[in-house]
This record gives sequence, C-alpha cells and structure tokens, in this order.
Amino acid sequence: MASPVLSLLHRPALTRPADEFVLATVMLFLAVTIVRWVRDPGSPLHIADLDAALAVIGVLSGAILTGLILTPLGRRSGGHMNPAVTVSLWLMGAFPGPSVVPYVLAQLAGSATGTVLARAAWGHTVSVSSVDYAAIAPAPDWSPPAVFLAEAGSMAAIIVAVGFVARPRSARFLPYLIGSAVALVIALLGPRSGGSINPARQFGPAAMAGQGTDLWIYLVAPILGAVLGACFHHCLARLRSRAQRAQAVASAIPEGFRSVGTLPHTDRKVRHNAG
Repeated sequence: MASPVLSLLHRPALTRPADEFVLATVMLFLAVTIVRWVRDPGSPLHIADLDAALAVIGVLSGAILTGLILTPLGRRSGGHMNPAVTVSLWLMGAFPGPSVVPYVLAQLAGSATGTVLARAAWGHTVSVSSVDYAAIAPAPDWSPPAVFLAEAGSMAAIIVAVGFVARPRSARFLPYLIGSAVALVIALLGPRSGGSINPARQFGPAAMAGQGTDLWIYLVAPILGAVLGACFHHCLARLRSRAQRAQAVASAIPEGFRSVGTLPHTDRKVRHNAG
C-alpha cells in the first residue's frame, strides 16, 4: 500500500491543489466547530478552564488531522493542509517547486472558506469573545519575540521528526506522528504562544475576527521554522552519508591494515628477526 503522505517519499506526478482546498476547508470548519462547542459558555460541552479546554481541543484536532491525511483526498494530495509543510517538503526535495504556490493559495483559501462555513452553520455563537472564530492569540505575558520563537521552533522540531520517520519502512506511521505532534503543541503551547504552527490554521479565523496584530507571526514563524527544519534535515543526511561512505571504505580495508601503523603478523615477525 502506498504511503498516505505520498509527497514525503515521492514527487507526485499530478499535484492536487483542489484537494488541498477541500481538506483545508474541512479542517478549519471542524476547528471552529470544536472551539464553538468547547469554549462557548452557553454550550453543554463548555470547558471553563483554558488549559483543560486546549488539551481537549488538541487531542481532537490531532485526530482530525490524522484522519484527513488518511482520506482519499489526503492520500492523493499528500495531505499537507499547511503552507509550512509544503515549503519544507519542497526544500527537502520531496515536492515539486512549481506546485508550492498553488498549494499554499489553496490552503489559505480553504482556511477562509472553512471559517465562513462555520459562521454560516453556527451563527453568532462563533463570534462571541470566548470563541472569536477560533482565532489564536498568545497569552498576555508572552512577548512577540517569544511567540515567534515558540512557533518557529515547534515547526522546526516537527519537520526534523518527519524527516526521520519518512522512510519506506516507517512512512505508514507519519499521519499518526503528525497528528500527535499537533495535539501536543496545542495542549502545551496553546495557553502560551497560541500553538498554531500552521499559517492556514490562523489565516481564516484571524481575518473573520479582525485580529491582525500578531497575524504576521503566525504566518511567517511556522514557515521559517520549516525552512530551518529542512536545512537541519539536509545536514543530518550529509553527515549520515559521510558516515556510510567511511564505513564502506573501512570495511574494504584488510583487517590487518585497519589500525594506523599496524602491520600484518608475518611482517612484524620478519622485522623482529631482522632486528
């Protein structure tokens, strides 16, 4: 069976921006829906404690993301749903450059569309202050530089982890790794930096909520983190390649000559007798 995250291992013959648009639309519709039910004080599922609410939101969001990657649309497009992921895969040589812009535009358009559909489905409840279209905001005591570092660092760590797992024998675990990583980031960083790590996750909600103050951070920081993660992946790949070449050279050398200055036993004996 082919990997559900096809673009992590192969250059797709036919890219699918339309699939990315649909996936991002569904992702944002469900994201706003979850926040609407968990954070609206009038909801029977309301969770007043922010940390607990974000832990629940994180688990549900991670499960949804994994499920979307495993759908036929996700298998066909690669299931990125995140401009930072698309950029990182391009830099890692796993995605064609000409498809980056169409994918990113489709993801951002899907973000806006999903948010609008959630507003149409749930009405004014998604605009109350505690829901606010599921727009992400940092804690008051977190400065913009701290938020930027948290968002970029989290994305870089995820890309490095993906690079380790994206191998033929373990690629089938990628959707679960990505979903678990996103759930963990939301649960741990959600009450602090916001825990977005996805420009498409914030674009639509922030636009609908009129929240533009820190929007640039949530758009730029994950992409920068993805670039750093891809660069680190290339550095590790080069080091691994050099180590493999050195091992191959060492294995080709006769055992008696592998230590510098060591001579075969017979040669040492001749020299001893000569002395």
